[in-house]
Amino acid sequence: MSRLDTIFEVIFLVGFVIGSVIRKVYTTPSRRSKVVKKRKSTLDIILVGLSGVGMAMPLVYLLTPWLDVADYPLPRWLSWIGTVVFAGAIVLLWRSHVDLGRNWSPTLRIRPEHTLITHGVYRYIRHPMYAAHLLWAIGQGLLLANWLAGWILFVTFVPFYFYRKPKEEQLMLDRFGDGYRQYMKRTGGMIPRIWK
Repeated sequence: MSRLDTIFEVIFLVGFVIGSVIRKVYTTPSRRSKVVKKRKSTLDIILVGLSGVGMAMPLVYLLTPWLDVADYPLPRWLSWIGTVVFAGAIVLLWRSHVDLGRNWSPTLRIRPEHTLITHGVYRYIRHPMYAAHLLWAIGQGLLLANWLAGWILFVTFVPFYFYRKPKEEQLMLDRFGDGYRQYMKRTGGMIPRIWK
């Protein structure tokens, strides 16, 4: 049986390629910039690596039969919901990168030209890329009917988020002080703040 035997596996693969291109386009200029302040720990490296495994395991699933033992039946209607969630993740990932521009970095770092972005999607939430990755993880689980390949990103992303978010917010507070405190009061983390 060929692995790309359902429309949902094809949808996932196409979305994976689009998401990878978005990330590559914005990562390359970021790595060339001078860094003023950087925070990186061993745990950070481990958690980033585990999230990388969570992103790569679906490719192993799609290209080999090695993970077939973890397949399970998934209703098509759930997979269609997964398609919408996954598409939302890709759009949010793209929009987040566009709004951040050269301010984005794959690691916790501040550059001399770093500015506080509060427009676009950042007008509503402080961590749209994390929100995009959470949506991606849920969409992946609903598109790939495999306990390992489908849900591994969710399992690896959650500890990464809870470890990284406070460190990132502290870095922003150190850099932008009261401006960032005020920004935190009027925006949500990954979900827009409905009440002020």
